[in-house]
Order: sequence, then C-alpha cells, then structure tokens
Amino acid sequence: MAVIAAPRQRASRRPRMTFARRQALWGYLLVLPVSLVLLALVAYPFVYAIYISFTDRVVGNPGGWVGFDNFRYLARWSSFGRAVQNTITLVVVTDVLKLGLGLGLALLLNEPLRGRGLFRAAVLLPWAMPGFVAFLTWKLLLVPIGGGLNLVLNETGLMAVPEALGLGSNGIIDWLGQRSTALPAVIAATTWRGFPFWCISFLAALQQVPNELYEAAKIDGASRFQRFRDVTVPAIRQVVLVVALLSSIWTANSFEHIWIMTQGGPSDATMVFPVLAYFGMQSQRLGEAAAVSVALVPALLILVFVVTALVRDDD
Repeated sequence: MAVIAAPRQRASRRPRMTFARRQALWGYLLVLPVSLVLLALVAYPFVYAIYISFTDRVVGNPGGWVGFDNFRYLARWSSFGRAVQNTITLVVVTDVLKLGLGLGLALLLNEPLRGRGLFRAAVLLPWAMPGFVAFLTWKLLLVPIGGGLNLVLNETGLMAVPEALGLGSNGIIDWLGQRSTALPAVIAATTWRGFPFWCISFLAALQQVPNELYEAAKIDGASRFQRFRDVTVPAIRQVVLVVALLSSIWTANSFEHIWIMTQGGPSDATMVFPVLAYFGMQSQRLGEAAAVSVALVPALLILVFVVTALVRDDD
C-alpha cells in the first residue's frame, strides 16, 4: 500500500522590516555620533562637577566625600551672598532695560521708514562686536582720567550733577572704582551689548503679525495703544518669553563683561557666580569652585520650567 508523503511545511520567514522602521533606525544611527559627543563634552563634565562639589578636592589631591559641607560654607561666605545679590540684580535690571530698548526699536524699525535697512544693520553692531572689544571699549570710556564719559560731562557742564550726588570731585568720577557706580556701569555696558538680540528677535516676530488684525482693530475704533496691547503683545508673547529666558541664562553665566571691567570689585560690588567660581579655581579649591557653579543650577532650572510652562499655556 502506497504511503502518501505529508506536504512539506514552508520555512517560516521573518517579517521584513517596514520602511518606517528602517527610516527610524537610520535616523538613530545618524544621531548616535552627535549624542556620544554631547555625552562626552556636556553630560560627563556636568555630572562630574556635581560630584566634586560634594568633595574637598584640591589640585593634586583627590580629596574625600564631605557631603554638603561646601554648600554650608558658601551660605556663610559673604562674597557668595554678594554674588547672589549681584547676579539677580544684573539679570533682572538688564532684562528689563533690554526689553524696553529692544521692543521700542523693533516697533520703530518695523515702520516703513526711509533707510530702514541701514538702521537695522546699525542696530546689530553691538551684538556683532566681539565681547572682549566691546567691554574693553566701555572700560576705556569709564576710566577716571581721560575717559570719554568724564570728558563729555566736563565739556557740557553736566559734571555738576554727579558731583552734587557725591559721586566725584574736581571733574573726575571713578565709575568702575567705587561701589556706588561700579554695578550700574556694568549694567549699562551689558545692556548695550545685549539689546540688539532682543531687537532683532522682536522685529522678526512683528513681521509675522498679519496686517489684517491691525486693520480690524482700527476699524473697531481701537487706539494705537490698544492695538499694541491687544494685537502686538499677544502675538509676540512667546518670543518675549524665550528671548528673556536665553538672555537671563547668558547673563547669569557670562564672565567676560565682569572680568574685563571690574574683576568683581571694588569690594565685591560686582561679584557674580562665574567670577567667584574662577577665584575658587585660582585658589585650587576645586570642590568649593564646583559648589559655586552647581549652586546656580537650581535657579536656572526653575526659570526654564516656569518659562516652558508659560509658553505651553499659549499653545
């Protein structure tokens, strides 16, 4: 009797990878080198700085774990308290001034003025200038003898005003050498250097606002201020928040403007976090220097979360 052979079962085939999965895998492979570079250059130093902030490490000695001793020392250190106060003052005051100057000029340059392109290019000059050159120029303008500002005040007869306030005598004011004027001078220089970024960002946002909204508001009888309040401000609100966040982070972490102009003096009148951390590095106390830098991180994280929440509320 013939035996009927059972039919062979076809070998099961693995499901082929879909086009979308292949594209996703290829994307991950392309991003992998950049991710490794970021981990090596950003994540590792950041985590390591947090680690050594809890140690008493100095140059040439790995030190040991001390917990929060470095942060307790900072809380009692007068220079750290001054750095906190000066950093907050510098960030808040310069942001307010940059907002006023940047938005005012952006509104002006958004109008159909003759030579508008030339004015837009001129506004960018302080931002395009290297920071070293910009702040060194300000330092030369503010020197007590031969400085440009004192010369202008003397030639115009306006020197009597600051002298009446006790800021100088005999036509000489040491703008960067006395506590009462050092921080305002740094604020003025920082504002001048940074407001073009605000201006050009606001100008780009203003050009995206449809003219139909202004025309509709004008037909409804809205005044110029009402059109600004009800049309312009809501349209550029997200840009204002993002620019303020970036500027605050840059200003709080900036080193060159303080170091070139005052080096944190006189008597810690302009001391800020980056300069204080640098002095800690100079003294070779790496643990304390890292603690100064790490102490700034929570404040910046809170600022980032707040601004992110505000931006999401507008979506």
